[in-house]
Amino acid sequence: MLSPMRDDTREWISTDQTYCWHPFTRQAEWCKQGTEPLVLVRGEGSWLWDSEGRRYLDGNSSIWTNIHGHAHPSLNSAIQDQLGKVAHTSFLGFTHPLAPELARRLCGFFPEKTLERVFFSDDGSTAVECALKMAVQYRRQTGETARNGFVAFTNGYHGDTLGAASVGGVNRFSEGVRGMGFPVRHVGSMNELRDLPSEEIAGVVIEPLIQGVNEMRLWPTGMLLELRQWCDLHGVHLILDEVMTGFGRTGCMFACQQEEVIPDFLCLAKGLTGGYLPLAATLTTGKIYDAFLGADHRAFYYGHSYTANPLGCAAALASLDLFENEKTLDHLPEKISHLSLGLTHLKSRQPLIHEIRQCGFIAGVELRRPDGEKFPPVERFGEAICLAARKHGLLTRAILDTVVLMLPLSTSLDEIDHAIHALEAALS
Repeated sequence: MLSPMRDDTREWISTDQTYCWHPFTRQAEWCKQGTEPLVLVRGEGSWLWDSEGRRYLDGNSSIWTNIHGHAHPSLNSAIQDQLGKVAHTSFLGFTHPLAPELARRLCGFFPEKTLERVFFSDDGSTAVECALKMAVQYRRQTGETARNGFVAFTNGYHGDTLGAASVGGVNRFSEGVRGMGFPVRHVGSMNELRDLPSEEIAGVVIEPLIQGVNEMRLWPTGMLLELRQWCDLHGVHLILDEVMTGFGRTGCMFACQQEEVIPDFLCLAKGLTGGYLPLAATLTTGKIYDAFLGADHRAFYYGHSYTANPLGCAAALASLDLFENEKTLDHLPEKISHLSLGLTHLKSRQPLIHEIRQCGFIAGVELRRPDGEKFPPVERFGEAICLAARKHGLLTRAILDTVVLMLPLSTSLDEIDHAIHALEAALS
């Protein structure tokens, strides 16, 4: 029997269950009578409110997107100001003031003559899709037609458009499109990569430092630099998927900066606009860009209606300003240490926590039985813990039985404590 709730809440849920189709969702369960999904209606800082007036800490940054908190005055103002001018103009055959400025500032995070060009799209999948298509077309236009395949890593995730999904290494997301996209071989380590012939490889795709959908598993320190050196040795392009790790999540603006690696393609989305609007960017080198100049057939025939949307660019520029004005990266080391200490203490008190995996301000809390055995998948234990945490004012999601904590970078030390206490209460 449904618990008492406002009439408008009940109406919103009923209409959703009648007409909507949610991502990565078991719709039969979602639409089952008696299910009470949360209807989120307001945000402020690191907090979200539902239609019943209950408050929750945004423990996964609204699916890993939010950087500076919800309803930030500077971001709101930037979008409102641009909205008073124009909401959208085509980027096909036109430009507008904000896109070139955003491209310049993104390239400015890297040394001159490295990443020099920016192609805008809509989301993480399309940012990766652009890189893959550019890499293949570059090889064709430079006479290396044999290099038409890719190497990706086991259990990696790069999005759900056909090309991005085809290089994904998580079966539940990619098994339905195997053989339909780009030729790809998956490896689990640098040693396996070294065993492959490199002559047919156009590029290697990787989530640097940490794999997100693979239950927040970290790569060994130094592995990214080693991969860059291998790519240089064999003439292979390095494609970094920083859709999750970009914009401060690992403690640096970009994860690749931790090991002073510059890729041939850098894929950005999620936090690009501070988590406000869909916008993605694929950065690449001048050398790659130059191969697309000349005859008409050499142009990169790929694009989106909302490429370089002015509202998204306004939000992105305001977000980059906030990194400077609020010294976001300067405050992160203390927060990262505080999160690490809190999770370490939590593990010492909770026998169901098997392992804490943390990379900067990203954390995964793996749950197992006290004897170390995994819970049967049918129990969906991680999901149950996340549902229980809602009662204690925390919203987050689990990847299998690993609970993700990826808070907005603006989260305070007290709010970090709240997240840890809520998770502990849910486990207890």
